[in-house]
Amino acid sequence: MKLAEKWFEQDGKVIQQQTHDHTPTLEVNQSLRSAGAHGFSDNKLVGVVDTGMVGQWAREAGIKGSDPAYWDKVKEVIKRKMLDGDFAKLRVWEGSY
Repeated sequence: MKLAEKWFEQDGKVIQQQTHDHTPTLEVNQSLRSAGAHGFSDNKLVGVVDTGMVGQWAREAGIKGSDPAYWDKVKEVIKRKMLDGDFAKLRVWEGSY
């Protein structure tokens, strides 16, 4: 959830600074994990990720919005991050895919 957004100029560049709170996303994942709501049969709910976080991951990976394969690359970044142990709190289902 975005809390604040600030625009300013620094060294001739326009900077956009955003402040996010990911606590609600972590709480949703925790409650889904506790309830055992990870999907049925072949369909699994791996986790819930905030859109602001996905955007940040795409920027870190150097993916540009103008890239024709943008969504394919973003899917790979999300998969890598979700399988990474550093983001275990975002997981609902603990299996691998």
